[in-house]
Amino acid sequence: MKHKGKFGEFGGYYVPELLIPPLEDIEQAFYQYKDDKDFVAELSNLYADYAGRPTPLYFAERFSEYVGYNVYVKREDLLHGGAHKVNNTLGQCLLAKYMGKKKIIAETGAGQHGLATAMTGALLGMETKIFMGKIDVERQSVNVHKMRLCGAEVIPVAGGTGTLKDAINEALRYWTANVEDTFYVFGSVCGPHPFPTVVKHFQSPIGTEARAQCMEKLGKLPDMVTACVGGGSNSIGLFSAFVADESVRIVGVEPAGKGLATDQHAASLAAGRVGVFHGSKSYLLQDDEGQVHETECVSAGLDYPAVGPEHCHLKDSGRAEYVTVTDEQVLDAFETFTRTEGILPALESSHAIAHLIALKGKLAAETNVVLNLSGRGDKDVGIVETYRPLA
Repeated sequence: MKHKGKFGEFGGYYVPELLIPPLEDIEQAFYQYKDDKDFVAELSNLYADYAGRPTPLYFAERFSEYVGYNVYVKREDLLHGGAHKVNNTLGQCLLAKYMGKKKIIAETGAGQHGLATAMTGALLGMETKIFMGKIDVERQSVNVHKMRLCGAEVIPVAGGTGTLKDAINEALRYWTANVEDTFYVFGSVCGPHPFPTVVKHFQSPIGTEARAQCMEKLGKLPDMVTACVGGGSNSIGLFSAFVADESVRIVGVEPAGKGLATDQHAASLAAGRVGVFHGSKSYLLQDDEGQVHETECVSAGLDYPAVGPEHCHLKDSGRAEYVTVTDEQVLDAFETFTRTEGILPALESSHAIAHLIALKGKLAAETNVVLNLSGRGDKDVGIVETYRPLA
C-alpha cells in the first residue's frame, strides 16, 4: 500500500500490490505527455473537431426570469455524445495510445462515460469493454445500444445493487487480471492516484473556458458557480478554474434521493463518514459497522456511495459549499428548465438546477451564476415518464 496524490487527508493510493505498477505507469505517462507538444496538439484537435469544444456559455433568459437572478449555462450537453464525459475519454484513451495500449476498459452508471469510451475506442481503433450494473443496463438501454453499435462489449454486472459501484468493483477485478495489455479509463475524479488528478486535468477545459467566457460576456467573474456532484468530475472541471478566486462562491449539489432522513440517498459529503473505497480515502456512505451503504438516486450517474477526494478537501477547507436536493425537486427542475428554455437537462445536471430553483427569492437580481449543464436529458426521458407520466 502507498499513499500518493493526496488532497489534504483525502485521496491516496490504497490498492493491491499488483495494481501499483500499472498505476505508476499511468502516472509517469500522464506527467510525460500532458504538456508534450505533439500530445497537446493532437488532443486539442480532437477536442475542437471531434468533440465540439469550446462549448457556449448561454444566458438562460426565461429561466433567469423565473428564479429572479442571472443564470449562465455552460453547454457541455452539446458535446459529441451528449455529455462532458468525452473530454476525459479523449484524454485518457489518447494517453493509452501513446503508452502503446490497444485494449481499454471502463465502468459506467448513466451510460454516458461508457458511451464516450466506446466512441473514443472506435475512433482510435481500440478493443473496448464496458462494465455496467445490471440495473443501469435496464434503465439506460439506449446508451447500451449505442455502445454496442460502436463495437464495444457491454458486460452487465449482477452483483451487489447492480449499479455503478458494482461496475467499478468488476472493472477493477478485470483490470487486476489483465494489466499487461489493458488501460482502465476511469470515469470520475475518484479511485486511486493518479485517476483523480488525471480526470480533473482532462475536464479542466470546462472551467477554463467558462472563466474566459465570463470575462468576455460579463467583464468580470461570476458570483457563483455550481454543478451536480456524484463522483464529481464535471463539477471539479468547472470549479478548478475558480478555486483561487475567493469572491466566487463554489456550490456542489448532491443527491438526497428520497430524503436524508430515509437513508435512501447518495449524499456522501452531507451524510457520509471518512473511509477508504475503490482505492481512495474520501467521505463514504457506510453503516455503523463500516459496511458500504446502498444508495438511491433518480439519476444513474450520481448513484454512488463515495465522492472524489478533492471535493472532500474543498468541503473540509471551507472553500466550497455542498448542498442536497431530493428526487422530487430534481424531477420538478427537469420539467421547469425544459419548459422555460426548451433544453432537456440530464437528471444529473437537474440536481444543480433544482438548487438554483431553491434559491429563488434569496439572491439579488444582479447576481450572476454559472451552471454546468453536464449532459443532455434525452437518455432520461423514459425515467421521467415513469415518475411523471404525461396526461
